[in-house]
Amino acid sequence: MSTTYTVGRYLVDRLGELGIRHIFGVPGDYNLSFLDTIIEHPGLEWVGNCNELNAAYAADGYARIHGIAALVTTFGVGELSAVNGIAGSRAEQVPVVKITGSPASKIAEEGRLVHHTLGDGSFDHFSKMYKEVTAAQTTLTGANAMEEIDRVLRICWYEKAPVYINLPVDIHALPAKQPTEPLLKEEPLAPINSINQMLETLIPVIEKAKSPVILADYQVSRFHAEGALKKLAEATGFPIATLSMGKGVFNEEHPQFIGVYSGKTSSDYLRNRVDNADCILSVGVRLTDSITSGFSQGFTDNSIIHISPEGVNYREIKFSNLSMEETLNQLAGGLKKRDAQSLNIIPVTMQQKEEPFYVAEDHTLTQKRFWEMVRLFIQKNDVVIADQGTSFFGAQSVPLKENVTYVGQPLWGSIGYTLPATLGTQLADLSRRNILLIGDGAFQLTFQEISTMLRENLHPIIFVINNDGYTVERSIHGPEAPYNDIKMWRYADIPSVLGGYRNFKSYKTTTEGELADALKDMAQSQDVLRFVEVVTQKMDMPELLTVLGKIFAAQND
Repeated sequence: MSTTYTVGRYLVDRLGELGIRHIFGVPGDYNLSFLDTIIEHPGLEWVGNCNELNAAYAADGYARIHGIAALVTTFGVGELSAVNGIAGSRAEQVPVVKITGSPASKIAEEGRLVHHTLGDGSFDHFSKMYKEVTAAQTTLTGANAMEEIDRVLRICWYEKAPVYINLPVDIHALPAKQPTEPLLKEEPLAPINSINQMLETLIPVIEKAKSPVILADYQVSRFHAEGALKKLAEATGFPIATLSMGKGVFNEEHPQFIGVYSGKTSSDYLRNRVDNADCILSVGVRLTDSITSGFSQGFTDNSIIHISPEGVNYREIKFSNLSMEETLNQLAGGLKKRDAQSLNIIPVTMQQKEEPFYVAEDHTLTQKRFWEMVRLFIQKNDVVIADQGTSFFGAQSVPLKENVTYVGQPLWGSIGYTLPATLGTQLADLSRRNILLIGDGAFQLTFQEISTMLRENLHPIIFVINNDGYTVERSIHGPEAPYNDIKMWRYADIPSVLGGYRNFKSYKTTTEGELADALKDMAQSQDVLRFVEVVTQKMDMPELLTVLGKIFAAQND
């Protein structure tokens, strides 16, 4: 082990300072010696992935639970394999540090025709590509390394966006000075006059409203404002709904929670309560097609007070440089509390009649029954990861218990994302039970990472919904078209094929009774990875997806 303090050690020390404990990636000759620095670090663990795309997905999942993540690939072939995952992190505001080990500085300066390049002597093609999907980029040199590392890591943390660090193979071993100042500094409080102006303007508007509602989305969790959101809701008594991208940012068992709003596909009560609200406190919301059923929301911008990480907007009035957390706390302290009856609050727990649950042992499994049974299986403090497609739209309708974290990717929508992401979410917090819900088509894209889970001795629960192909695409166009078909696999055998021995249990379920037996057994077998193949009919899909398929088909015309 080198006794000289180096640029590489400075970088990994700063990553550790941000709380990162695991670094994902794939080795390559341009990053190998830097990987030695990671391995030698007492606070970091290297987690090698099956490919770079999976590493990027795993880092994204880790960051959603842990707050920030990092991955390392080699130049060109490795970093381009990861770029899709990093683009998803940019789209959905997930802070990930992407580190590329690249050829030596002199080789790049001389334009030599080395491997993993396009053979044209240019070494900046790929960093230019990353400029489009990251918030900050840098190529480290002996002169700029420490300042540039600090600059891009601060941007990653504060802006909640991925950043790109190009680390030439000859730079990481250069001597550096140990940091003497903390990387993150306490964020300055908003000027008191800005806060007062905001309160003086908005409190009369909110107090005047007869049917106010809070609508929350995923930025609440990205910017760690869940506690402030709860404080505002309970201080005002207002009903609160989320969008599916922000599902779980507010306790769905809370008496003020009225549901997951999705535009015209929402329940009648929820849709009327949100669309006809005369004041919507919109907290961290970005309206996209997949979470609004094709932009079918019925409210207008005139009724919305936008509370974002950058500030507050109401009609033509803007208050900048107010953090989301500070804004919510200040409003909570200035608004009067109202009662549930006057606000017409029907909590989601009372909107559906609770039917006695039974298992029809020999009945073939259907999507409807599967989601009813999963609803009972999910417990407090679980992490639920739902892949885009059948799984996401089925899970959207499942009410979550207290402190359940919900992970999906409805904006970027890259199928297969969630399986490697589950590797990341589980490593981010080993104390929580992770439940992955993924379709067979998505599973076939990234299934290799189960081998990494087995190697790391992780114990997630994986449900693979085998409905014989790309059901989302079938719902939109070509239900019998060959391009929506996939090869049928023996899914329940996959953990064994990928190296599992005694650290997994696998189940294949085709009936309600078989699924019920598997769920019961899994509750007892908590020290192994659990893998469940759930067989349903090809065109069986959640009710929401049936409607959305028609909406997306019309949108594509």
